[in-house]
Amino acid sequence: MKPAIVGLKELRENINTYITQIEKGKSFTVVRRSRPVFTISPPDQEAGRWEPVIDFTAIRKGGVKIDDLLARL
Repeated sequence: MKPAIVGLKELRENINTYITQIEKGKSFTVVRRSRPVFTISPPDQEAGRWEPVIDFTAIRKGGVKIDDLLARL
């Protein structure tokens, strides 16, 4: 399926609508000044699955602040 074309301004102003459509499998080519800039598409289901590397909420409810984490490195 060929990606639909959407203007950058339209995407910015209605991002939640486009996110919903992308979650349903639709792709978009984003244009600025009539030139393609990038394509947005859902993650490839077959290429690999997202998996958590570490769950910082297990350490502290609500997660860990990045400043605290970096200070300990």
